[in-house]
Amino acid sequence: MTSRTPPPADTPTAPADTPTAPAGKPTSPEATATSPAAVGAPAPPSPTGQALGNGLKQRHLSMIALGGVIGAGLFVGSGAGIASAGPSVVLAYALSGALVMLVMRMLGEMSAAHPASGSFSVHAERAIGPWAGFTAGWMFWMLLCVGVAAEAIGAASIMTGWFPGSPDWLWVALFMVLFCATNLSAVGNFGEFEFWFSALKVTAIAAFLVLAVLAIAGVLPGSDAPGARHLTGEGGFFPNGADGLVTGLLASVFAYGGLETVTIAAAESEHPARGVAKAVRTAMWRIAVFYVGSMAVIVTLVSWRDPEVSAKGPYVAVLDSLGIPAAGQVMNVVILAALLSAMNANIYGSSRMAYSLVARGQGPRFLRRLSRGGVPRPAVVASSAFGFLAVLLSYWWPDTVFSWLLNMVGAAVLVVWGFIAAAQLRTRRRLEREAPERLLVRMWGFPWLTWVALAAMVAVLLLMLREPDTRTQLYFTGGLAIVLSAVGMARYGRGRGAARGDGPGARGEGEAVPAQATPARGGEETRAPTD
Repeated sequence: MTSRTPPPADTPTAPADTPTAPAGKPTSPEATATSPAAVGAPAPPSPTGQALGNGLKQRHLSMIALGGVIGAGLFVGSGAGIASAGPSVVLAYALSGALVMLVMRMLGEMSAAHPASGSFSVHAERAIGPWAGFTAGWMFWMLLCVGVAAEAIGAASIMTGWFPGSPDWLWVALFMVLFCATNLSAVGNFGEFEFWFSALKVTAIAAFLVLAVLAIAGVLPGSDAPGARHLTGEGGFFPNGADGLVTGLLASVFAYGGLETVTIAAAESEHPARGVAKAVRTAMWRIAVFYVGSMAVIVTLVSWRDPEVSAKGPYVAVLDSLGIPAAGQVMNVVILAALLSAMNANIYGSSRMAYSLVARGQGPRFLRRLSRGGVPRPAVVASSAFGFLAVLLSYWWPDTVFSWLLNMVGAAVLVVWGFIAAAQLRTRRRLEREAPERLLVRMWGFPWLTWVALAAMVAVLLLMLREPDTRTQLYFTGGLAIVLSAVGMARYGRGRGAARGDGPGARGEGEAVPAQATPARGGEETRAPTD
């Protein structure tokens, strides 16, 4: 689709027969405060005239932002990075964390200006073209759905450990039904689940860090201050040289996946722009404390050569070394909460991304329906069903089809980040020229740090070619990206969506209207869906 010129700000363009949002369904504050084009009735996002809900409160968003950075990969997956990089894993997490902070800053800048349930997919479409929004959106949807399967399998393995003899499939089915039902109801229920899951994760990691710092200081009863012997006395800070650092870097980059969900959730909050801005501004200390801080205290307290670091996980290894009773079971509870939290968030994020894409005419129309409460139920069911299908594939063909799925999404987050950076380069200049008041969050050092982030992403992709496993993931993900891009270009054209969503950011996506685009809730232009 080629770009179209937006209508004059003082001319409402919604046709007379276009239904308006039902009474009592408020538009966001941004719909009246940020743009003259916002004045007038926004186009509805679904055939029923409904809009996505706004049941997420600021406390939900704040805790989602806090807990979203703490995943099962931090508690378990970080062990492989420590075993490969040794103490230099701290540097690996700091470098990858710096990249993630830049990405979140770029995404936050665009999402605060144009809150939308399609997040970066909408921004990519507006700045680069419909094919870019299509590619980034469906790739992220597949990433989240496959993630749902992996998390369900991990959670089931913990439950079968507690209840020997119970079948894995039973727990997988139970968790799938539970979180599908949660997401089929009001969005506030999703927020409540995530609030308490995140509260548990944040409390656990905070308690761990307090115990670790006390042990390092030598004031924890029964422990001696370790000094720097684990940091420098076992092969030095870089025991495996540059190769170890690279392996740790690759392991750490993908541990940060999932941070993008908060910008999707913000579109259904009471104050979308304010919520995004607050979440992004706190990203730096969250990453520094939870990831870099954790790695620093772990490699200070236990030897990176300790086999328990990989076998049981670094957090269990530290707690065992400190004599904490039942450390393994305590961490299993926390890891289970992290896995279930990720399942819940991924079903939510994938359903909203699918709904956003379909509302922009980039997917099957039946997914566009909303419930009276503003929940895209067909999209929730479809996303959950794909995740459950992936679980079945892991049982039927674990070494072929399921392995292919895992490889296809192995580097997907880097592709998404690349679209975010490219979109921000164009969006920032347009905002400065046309609507500088929307720049509630500003990318640091623009445009230089944006280019630095892009260069870092390319460097990570090149580093993936060094290792056989990551090289396979890169090839599969690259193939998926090429196929989606080709389909997007063939179906929707290569033109930039310059006029798309230049209306106010609110929540939801717009229903199709003829001729000119009407600013829609969620900051996305409305257009006729394709067949």
